[in-house]
Amino acid sequence: MVGLSSPNFTRREEEIADLFQDIGLKRNTARVLVLMISDADITSREIERVADLRQPEVSLALGDLMERKWVRTVRQISESKGRPVKIYHLSRRVDDILDDIKGSFVGECGKKIIDIERVRELVKENLST
Repeated sequence: MVGLSSPNFTRREEEIADLFQDIGLKRNTARVLVLMISDADITSREIERVADLRQPEVSLALGDLMERKWVRTVRQISESKGRPVKIYHLSRRVDDILDDIKGSFVGECGKKIIDIERVRELVKENLST
């Protein structure tokens, strides 16, 4: 184990993961992100065990986080046989990740406000003709 503090999610970590879900992250992505925030470096096997996820679920969640550029592979360690084990780490600060999420909502809301105002203009134009 690279640096895992607890073998299971704490009540607070569960609450944080639930809030990430409420914000719009997928459940597994939220759980993996919470682990990434809690620990400096972590392997996918450690994520599976602590987050109670299966390997494909961990891979999809890590892929989502890497696509967002929030997580990166920092190194690989070779075990005696088989594939090397990748070590994952947050590539952005938590505040930056939260700002990314917030920015996406602001962008979505701004677009919707513009659309609402456009509907208002079109309705007024339609009523005046």
